[in-house]
Amino acid sequence: MTDETSMHDAVAFELRFQSLYQLGRALAFPCDREGHVDLNRFSERVRNNYLYARAMLGREYAWPRVALCDSESRCRS
Repeated sequence: MTDETSMHDAVAFELRFQSLYQLGRALAFPCDREGHVDLNRFSERVRNNYLYARAMLGREYAWPRVALCDSESRCRS
């Protein structure tokens, strides 16, 4: 494992689906730096929320963005 690989493993990302109608409302899910999520790691409720957000793209939620999270779990896109 290289230093670059271990650095990327330590960095957290989340996939954010911003609401089109309610300012400040969003659904966010842990992902890798490319925006891939691991559905098998989600609880049933989180998995259902993720699938709902994907189904409602352009209707209720904007296209998702990958946000970088710092060590205090604050994320920014």
